[in-house]
Amino acid sequence: MKMGGKARFLLAFLFSGLTLAGAAHAATCGNDTSGFERWKVAFAQEAQARGVGPRALNALAGTTYAHKTIAADRGQKSFKLSLKEFMQKRGSAAIVSQGKKHKAQRAALFDRIERKYGVPAGPLIAIWGMETGFGRFMGDQNIISAVATLAYDCRRSEFFTGHLYAALELIDRGILSPQDRGAAHGEIGQTQFLPGSVLKYGVDEDGDGKIDLIHSVADALASTANFLRAHGWRPGAGYQMGEPNFAAIQGWNAASVYQQAIALMGRDIDGGR
Repeated sequence: MKMGGKARFLLAFLFSGLTLAGAAHAATCGNDTSGFERWKVAFAQEAQARGVGPRALNALAGTTYAHKTIAADRGQKSFKLSLKEFMQKRGSAAIVSQGKKHKAQRAALFDRIERKYGVPAGPLIAIWGMETGFGRFMGDQNIISAVATLAYDCRRSEFFTGHLYAALELIDRGILSPQDRGAAHGEIGQTQFLPGSVLKYGVDEDGDGKIDLIHSVADALASTANFLRAHGWRPGAGYQMGEPNFAAIQGWNAASVYQQAIALMGRDIDGGR
């Protein structure tokens, strides 16, 4: 059957609309490995439609289902401990002892960060020590695979889909490499930022022209201070439970024992300040 130009245009328009609508709903979550590869193809179509570039799309294509990430996501038992048990398990005494040395060794950096962001050294060092042992272990999971797995997994798909788009943007911008490794949930660098937080709060503190939370201690600590400031940190105010800046620490991590531990270790590192 022959059609006129107008009819052909309308048919093409309807077909493209159906195709796009199908792609928009094609990336369906799952709870095991069986649908991961199909999900990746569908998600890549959506990502490309949103302007994600070839570098990031290639990185997404190379991801694998992260079994260790799923196991970690299902088994966060340490947050169910008492505060005393949690601090002992995480080695709070060692963090405080080593943290005081880091504070003295990097005094100029911490002074500069406090002038810029209003956040003192103590809580920043406590977070740094708690998250990665002062950069000694930043994780062994491929970051993009971990975040893609959690975006696919039905448990928190919506939350991690946003972080996956952020990770893809970081790759396109050259801030993150497809080979970079981090923690189980795709946390990045010395203080373990999720990809979306790198985009929002990451800063180039060392002045080398790039945001590098993995290799630059200055960038990581200043970015952490920037995060806390954005979550309501008030210069000079207290940060223990019941004090104004404790809410900013709550913004960093949702677990009550973690929040209290950071506040107590930070106080001890700051010398009871």
